[in-house]
Amino acid sequence: MASLRLSNVITRSLSGRAAAHRAMAKAALFADSSASTRLKRYNHHIEKVQQLEARLSDTAKRSAGGVA
Repeated sequence: MASLRLSNVITRSLSGRAAAHRAMAKAALFADSSASTRLKRYNHHIEKVQQLEARLSDTAKRSAGGVA
């Protein structure tokens, strides 16, 4: 049975949210709206992905003992 650690739950949650924002960014490109609105929505979701991935790498470093 897989152990249920808080760090694993956080990691899965962050990676899942990042994947969802990637999907929303892609959907924004194909939405039925003006080009400027689509670009604004795309950039917003990509920014969220980058923030989540930064938190994910920070969490991975902490769980590995790299950051004090």
